Amino acid sequence: MNVSHELTRQSTRPLVLAIGFFDGFHRGHREIARRTQRLRRPGWRSGLLTFANHPATHLRPGSEPDLLCTPQERLELFGRAGFEECFFVQFDERIATLSPHAFLTLLRERLHVAAVVVGSTFRFGHKRAGDVAVMTEFLEAQGASAIAVPPVCDGGERISSTRIRALVRGGELVAADELLGGTGYELRGPVELGAGRGHALGFPTANLRVPEKLLPKDGVYAATARYDGRDYAALVSIGSNPQFGGGTRTVEAWLRDFEQTIYGRELAVRDLRYLREQRLFPEVSELVKQMQRDLQAIGYPSYG
Repeated sequence: MNVSHELTRQSTRPLVLAIGFFDGFHRGHREIARRTQRLRRPGWRSGLLTFANHPATHLRPGSEPDLLCTPQERLELFGRAGFEECFFVQFDERIATLSPHAFLTLLRERLHVAAVVVGSTFRFGHKRAGDVAVMTEFLEAQGASAIAVPPVCDGGERISSTRIRALVRGGELVAADELLGGTGYELRGPVELGAGRGHALGFPTANLRVPEKLLPKDGVYAATARYDGRDYAALVSIGSNPQFGGGTRTVEAWLRDFEQTIYGRELAVRDLRYLREQRLFPEVSELVKQMQRDLQAIGYPSYG
């Protein structure tokens, strides 16, 4: 997938363009992607226009949500969906002040769009003055088209990034993964040197550099860890380690049947399933017994 950080394009081949922020790239977003790919004709290209930063960072600083994906994770999801071109631009004053007419003119003249695919509630332009009706009228007058994709629902409720963020924040990862589709929610990052307490307790852990994204609530989770192309059953602790004085929030993973030292290498964890809260035990020995009981969740017998 070709990634551009400017709203310009060298090729004049007709472009079918999806537009949206697409945080999490959930099942509703995937439907927009499918519709975009189906509109392609021989010689046409499929593309996506999105923003590197959430629009709220410019429009309402301090109110922006914690996101389900890092920018790199979003780009990888877009590429897997089959988009050939991605316009990954900064949402700033230049974008925010474009009138709906100016925005659509830019799409036609600089990107050579032949069709635009958006969600049915999509708004655009200065002060959100443009909607699907405005877009349709403008594009059809120029021989292009606009496609509005209805919301995808689950359990009678619209699937949205906001809904999924609430589930992740509450530790309800089964429900979140169902709405996300694909591989679901994932935590990924390089392994860093930690305090070394896990080794002393008999549970050596890999300490992930905490990614700049929404984390599930504090607690211990069963999970699947992926390293070097292989999956491992894992226990993951998210939180501030109250047993050892609290402090910085960390993500630590213990992998079953794994004895490698992997500092500086990337580790990913998915399929997180909440087991219990993090809490302060009367003695460290009680914490170890609880950790041994936690092993049952990933197929180990209980020792306590």
